[in-house]
Amino acid sequence: MHAQQAGRPADPLDLLELDSLLTPDERAVREAVRTFCDRRVDPHIAGWFEQGEIEDIRGLTKELGELGLLGMHLEGYGCAGMSAVDYGLACLELEATDSGLRSLVSVQGSLAMYAIHAFGSEEQKEEWLPRMAAGTAIGCFGLTEPDSGSDPGSMRTAARRDGGGTSRSSEAESGGDWVLDGRKMWITNGSVADVAVVWARTEDGIRGFVVPTDTPGVSAPAIKHKMSLRASVTSELVLDSVRLPGSAVLPGVRGLRGPLSCLSEARYGIAWGAMGAARSAFRAALAYAGDRVQFGRPISGFQLTQAKLTDMSLELNKGFLLALHLGRTKDDRGLRPEQVSYGKLNNTRAALEICRTARTVLGANGISLEYPVIRHANNLESILTYEGTVEMHTLVIGQALTGQAAFR
Repeated sequence: MHAQQAGRPADPLDLLELDSLLTPDERAVREAVRTFCDRRVDPHIAGWFEQGEIEDIRGLTKELGELGLLGMHLEGYGCAGMSAVDYGLACLELEATDSGLRSLVSVQGSLAMYAIHAFGSEEQKEEWLPRMAAGTAIGCFGLTEPDSGSDPGSMRTAARRDGGGTSRSSEAESGGDWVLDGRKMWITNGSVADVAVVWARTEDGIRGFVVPTDTPGVSAPAIKHKMSLRASVTSELVLDSVRLPGSAVLPGVRGLRGPLSCLSEARYGIAWGAMGAARSAFRAALAYAGDRVQFGRPISGFQLTQAKLTDMSLELNKGFLLALHLGRTKDDRGLRPEQVSYGKLNNTRAALEICRTARTVLGANGISLEYPVIRHANNLESILTYEGTVEMHTLVIGQALTGQAAFR
């Protein structure tokens, strides 16, 4: 029996046979997302990246909703209620197409929708979540500011009470409307969003607000001249005396615990997504090395190229195993912050190195958008930094190891 098993052919893209660790339902989720990406996005993604614009982003978002990918790990309100592993596999396949596509889904589901689902009032949930799950409403998440990135506690965006409001909720009757002022930066989906979850300073600490983007005083100028995440909408979010009813505040949380818990949800998806970008680059390098002939033989037959391919395969498979372990743990008992940091730090760093190595295998062709490698490498430069820099995740893990906080 064992001799027969040892003789079965190897799959270069799955030497460890990690597919066997997935259930049939999980593989079906993965294949559904891959089929969608192959049909709907892959033929256009290089052009979108080059143009710096996604064609018909609203139509694409609606299709993602119809597939059940928006808020897919949330329960109720039109959400699919699927497992953390299912969501992770979806993130991997989305980012194998492009980080911008995974970012669209991640910000919608793990940041904006998750915040409303976890901390919102029943009225807020019923108003927004079904539409966001269907993709007919797009959300964004306003935390980062021009001068406040890794230190969100230093945010300047502020919300104050104004007793002249006319809102009917009990909270509004006791305190009136809210007026928001400030600026947020690097906001994915910002200029196409219908609703923004905005975090602001108040007299009672940091609070979250559900802000319809058609509210007077809200604007979202697009950020141009990006060399990364070009197939993604990125904007500022400007709040100029934005008046909201008392019912706009998220009632279920106060302080930084709110936005940081949302970030943990999104960072978990990044641990999977980065491996999708890495797999795409590795696959391109493996195929190219087999086809490219130099000195009378394919370059895959040279020792240095094989060393590169081996290193890429090792890191890719280790990263997948880490993501899968985190997913199983999340489904079983939840994740601690340092465990999420492990996944985000290791897998983004490994994925970027895989892409850089793949670029060297492709030589000059590695910088062409005819191949996915340079696009993924450029995107991963942003993924490495956003939702927690290398430095911050290093210190989160360091604190868990030593018991000493070294952030200052």
